[in-house]
Amino acid sequence: MDNLTEHFVELIRRAATDLPADVEVALIVAGESEEPGSAAKGALETILRNVALAREQSTPVCQDTGTPIFEVYHPVGVSTREIAQCARNACAVATERSYLRPNAVDSLTGKNSGDNTGIGFPTLHFNEWDEETIKVQLLLKGGGSENVGAQYKLPDGRLKAGRDLEGVRRVVLDAIYQAQGKGCAPGILGVTIGGDRGSGYVRAKQALLRRLDEPNPDPALDAFERQLLSDLNRLQIGPMGFGGRTTALGVKVAVQHRLPACYFVSVAYMCWACRRATLVVRGNKASYE
Repeated sequence: MDNLTEHFVELIRRAATDLPADVEVALIVAGESEEPGSAAKGALETILRNVALAREQSTPVCQDTGTPIFEVYHPVGVSTREIAQCARNACAVATERSYLRPNAVDSLTGKNSGDNTGIGFPTLHFNEWDEETIKVQLLLKGGGSENVGAQYKLPDGRLKAGRDLEGVRRVVLDAIYQAQGKGCAPGILGVTIGGDRGSGYVRAKQALLRRLDEPNPDPALDAFERQLLSDLNRLQIGPMGFGGRTTALGVKVAVQHRLPACYFVSVAYMCWACRRATLVVRGNKASYE
């Protein structure tokens, strides 16, 4: 487990400084679709220059390095307590090396811990599986995008949204309309249909770990994701709220069972800097995706 700490540090470095290829490709395609000389095109060109510089210099893509959210898959018998400590130690080391900005603030005193550790910080979720490997997915979730996440309870009379996919479509469009240029558009949305108030948000953030070019395994939801993305990009909010054809880069939808009395739709908004990376440990060997 001692070696795992340094693997976690490298995972954090990669997530913070090297934007995933699928997200970068989506930004390039978006830039090509915007009008020459427009504010939207200029914003996307600036974003892409920033992405290249961050990768070249191994510096954070965004100054707000966000909340580290770890999804850990582990074999039977592995100590989750030890893995959690490795993750916390790695956050402290990554902060010292300036891969992370000190972001963990005591909610009562306002004091910053200085090393991205604290009560419930970082976020860790553990999943036992039948594989012999340890797989760790990391998402760095910035505060600006976190502030414009939203949750709706259907039916919603204000939006004429019922308990069906059309109702879900209406509230997701409303969430992004309310966000406007906040949250650093173009955004990526994780959406959960169902669950309770807490599990809905957790699952929506987990959906953000899917690649933009990864289809939904459910054909109906795959079509729905594509419809939502098209509808969102017709809002003309555009990059950073400057107007244009690209308000969102992707939509990822998950479904959970719910109580008969409840129908929640939870929307996790991710900024264009969708910083995620994966670590796979097989024996003493580590690889990164």
